[in-house]
Amino acid sequence: MELAIYNIKGEDTGRKAVLNDEVFAIEANEHAVYLDVKQYLANQRQGTHKAKERSEVSGSTRKLHKQKGGGGARIGDINSPVLVGGGRVFGPRPRDYRFKLNKKLKSLARKSALTYKAMDNEIIIVEDFSFEAPKTKDFVNFAKNLQIADKKALFVLANENKNVYLSARNLPTANVMVASEVNTYVLLNNKAIVLTESSLDVINKF
Repeated sequence: MELAIYNIKGEDTGRKAVLNDEVFAIEANEHAVYLDVKQYLANQRQGTHKAKERSEVSGSTRKLHKQKGGGGARIGDINSPVLVGGGRVFGPRPRDYRFKLNKKLKSLARKSALTYKAMDNEIIIVEDFSFEAPKTKDFVNFAKNLQIADKKALFVLANENKNVYLSARNLPTANVMVASEVNTYVLLNNKAIVLTESSLDVINKF
């Protein structure tokens, strides 16, 4: 697959970039994508939720009334879960939600996501670029030139570029990432994927 290469002004340079069919045109595996996204979201969870159970609620352990002869149901102490202010039965406890996936499955999921984006024509290739200084206005103009200013977009660079990152930091619809850190979730969570030429060289080797 070949795509046109654009410059920072959004103009076609007349050159073509070759997308590796083993990365951008595979037989997509939906279940692998599901598992990888599930793992990513699970890893974001803090797992610090906590509810007090019967033994942890503040209150007397005195039996409220005798077991039999009162004409009502038997009852224990005031911390009973059936009473207002009592403990919670099987409440949430702190836990780690992370789980493991094989590297080959995660690689397959990432390639599947890239294939979906290529099929939907949501990948744009641009020349390597930088800004002389961090300036949000310059980044907005760049996005407008590519006609993606109104879309949630992922800009993938080969290496870290502080000026580009700082220029996009205040834009809620723009995400800047290094090619080596690209994952399935972030690919699917953006409507446009902008790859620099040098970052494409990295991704073609996934």
